[in-house]
Amino acid sequence: MMKKKADLEELVEISRYYGADPDFVRAGGGNTSLKTDDHIYIKSSGVSLAHIQPSDFVQLDRKGLQRIWENRGKDIVSDMMSAKTKKESDKRPSVETLLHDLLPQRYVVHTHPALVNGLTCGKNGKSKASELFSEEALWIPTVNPGFTLASTIKSAIKKHGEKYRRHPQILLFQNHGLVVAADSLEEMKTVTDKVISKLASEILRRPDFSPVPVDSERASLLAPAIRMLLKEEDEGSICVFQTNAEISRLVNNRRAFSPVCSAFSPDHIVYCGQAPLFVSACRDIDHQYKALETALKDYRKRNGVSPQIVAIEKLGIFAWGLSKKSADITLSVFKDAVKVSIYSEAFGGPRFMPPDQIDFIVKWEIEAYRKSVSAGEAGKTKALRLFEKIAMVTGSAQGFGEGCAEAMLKEGCNVALADLNAGLARRKAEKLCAIYGKGKAHPVKVDVSEEKAVKQSIINTVLEYGGLDILVSNAGILIAGSLEDMDQDQFDFVTKVNYRGYYLCTKYASKIMKIQHRFAKNYTMDIIQINSKSGLAGSSKNFAYAGSKFGGIGLTQSFALELVEYNIKVNAICPGNFFDGPLWSDPDKGLFVQYLKANKIPGAETIEDVRSYYESRVPMKRGVKIEDIARALIYLIEQTYETGQALTVTGGQIMLN
Repeated sequence: MMKKKADLEELVEISRYYGADPDFVRAGGGNTSLKTDDHIYIKSSGVSLAHIQPSDFVQLDRKGLQRIWENRGKDIVSDMMSAKTKKESDKRPSVETLLHDLLPQRYVVHTHPALVNGLTCGKNGKSKASELFSEEALWIPTVNPGFTLASTIKSAIKKHGEKYRRHPQILLFQNHGLVVAADSLEEMKTVTDKVISKLASEILRRPDFSPVPVDSERASLLAPAIRMLLKEEDEGSICVFQTNAEISRLVNNRRAFSPVCSAFSPDHIVYCGQAPLFVSACRDIDHQYKALETALKDYRKRNGVSPQIVAIEKLGIFAWGLSKKSADITLSVFKDAVKVSIYSEAFGGPRFMPPDQIDFIVKWEIEAYRKSVSAGEAGKTKALRLFEKIAMVTGSAQGFGEGCAEAMLKEGCNVALADLNAGLARRKAEKLCAIYGKGKAHPVKVDVSEEKAVKQSIINTVLEYGGLDILVSNAGILIAGSLEDMDQDQFDFVTKVNYRGYYLCTKYASKIMKIQHRFAKNYTMDIIQINSKSGLAGSSKNFAYAGSKFGGIGLTQSFALELVEYNIKVNAICPGNFFDGPLWSDPDKGLFVQYLKANKIPGAETIEDVRSYYESRVPMKRGVKIEDIARALIYLIEQTYETGQALTVTGGQIMLN
């Protein structure tokens, strides 16, 4: 009698082995199954093979599946759901269940290796497969998935058995992928490795995804336009830019792009759309915008939907999605299509799916369900207050900046962590991505006092996400000292970071926001400076900092008046003292140490004396906390009828008239 637990564990091992290999799966796809005499265990739709658990497999009664054949697939989804042994479960078995059930071997693995699809999507694929594998492999022509595909396979297996007196272990699906059937993990690896090895010896060249020079500034001017033009009301919209040696060759002109101008497989349709959009280059940016709008309009008229890949001649490609996750999936699957086109060169050149089958997949509910589960666009995620907004927070590797960044991430935002300390920003981004999702936080190096650095940090953010909705100008420096003690270099340094830095960040962030406004007039964006209570009231022996922050309030009000016509709100948050942060509490450079050395507090002999003095001046008897600032930040973003304001968060220490 079979030991179900042990076999399921081996199935999980097989699934993860291939699921973790990017050469075999795309977008977490692929499928695996295990059969006994009475049941089949198959991966539930939308689950990633790389991280699959035993509970992610659906158990079905094999006799129950016979109803699908009896009903000739008239209601295949309903019949499969009825065959589940646990009816209360909402997991949906793969539509390929019938395919897996037809093969007699215990384990079946269905993957989509680009190398294999170079063959299955090649014009001479069928003849080359016969030459390479003979009776070892069964070639399955391109047909609509579901019951039609299962019926085709059933007939093909029967003919294969009659001709060769053996069951096939290898199935090559034209314009789809690879199926291998085996009775153990080792046998599965042996057969699969044989297929890959034979094909690897045939290919003419491998794709070159190495970096190439690119006009990143021009790409950053187009990404916000594409993002807004593809955005639907109340939906997320993320647009990721990429180029490399291979993509650069493809976008050189329309003819060069032809090897990837349509869909190779169902997965490419599901995750990249039925066809990319190629837009010819225009030298003038305004003409380029018009060409882009016209091309998108024509594409929608022809296809009834928007493209998910937009290629700009002589620049690169933009991959679009409702979320950062789905945009990254779109990009990775398109890169897979590039690989397939290159590998197909060894097998007669690319052969796309027939138009009628492309249309079938586009309209097929089952594939739409699989995509929605895989991409994780759950309704509860959309309910987050900053769902798929794009923000950049300067000085966000620690302190208020880090707290603001995490507060926005909790609400579904994508955040660029911009900081002079690139290493710390990178480590914080990795930590935050582990919590909130891959790609949600992105490290960007910036010195806010240097114009070129600020400009490049905005460009880097835009190329990663497609635009900018929120700038939090938080980076700042405080050097305390009396008129006698402070020298000009120190004074200028504080001014450069706190005052000039805010101006530079606003200048380049608003440029991107204005582009978004051009294509979405009602879209609201925010620039928020983390100012200080010292921007509202003078501070003895702290004039450099206070002066820069007073100036920041003036900039806030002036920027607000200038940018309001573009639907950009500009506000400031004026926190009280963050006693627990490094600015105050650092044992070597903190303000408690600085103020003690500067004799700013009469009679203070220890750091504790300085802290007690400042706490006593707050009516609420404590310093400000990060969560206090985070609440103010979210409030200002959500409040659509406030601009040019300075919101105090001081525990009552500063009370405005």
